[in-house]
Amino acid sequence: MNDMSHVKPITSPEPATVRLERMLPGPIERVWAYLTESEKRKLWFAGGEFEPRAGGKAELRFDHTLLSSEPTPPEMKMKQSEWTETITRFEPPRVLAYTFKHGGPESEVTFELEPRGKGVLLILTHRRIVDRSKKLGLGSGWAAHIGILEDRLNGEEPRGFWSNHARIRKEFEALL
Repeated sequence: MNDMSHVKPITSPEPATVRLERMLPGPIERVWAYLTESEKRKLWFAGGEFEPRAGGKAELRFDHTLLSSEPTPPEMKMKQSEWTETITRFEPPRVLAYTFKHGGPESEVTFELEPRGKGVLLILTHRRIVDRSKKLGLGSGWAAHIGILEDRLNGEEPRGFWSNHARIRKEFEALL
């Protein structure tokens, strides 16, 4: 498991926004593939096909059993495990953005990649989040998912998704 002390915490730079940064092992094309290719993305977030263009469809199919060996607690099973979003920016291999309607009115998540030596800086910004509860859930969820992405890219056994999510949520709640 990776020590997360080098990771900038989840921040809320604006009232309806969550942002996090993470240094990932490169090259940038490899990280981009984990953002855009269903077979790789399903191992840290959600599978589903993306139409590689602005205005294209972004299918999200969640199967949390693929993320880590930690079992999904019964109370955390998602009621809706599949939905379709719209890609709003597609600029390979640097920027991917799409709408995000799960859990409330439409918001938008943006992934920005910047090469940094042998690594890649991932900046995730989720905008237009309607309330504090959604911000806590989305912020801690993204941090837990990105932690698993980091583990996958490092060739390590992924950390437990649900236990990590709960810990991060408590830390983020204290920041808000």
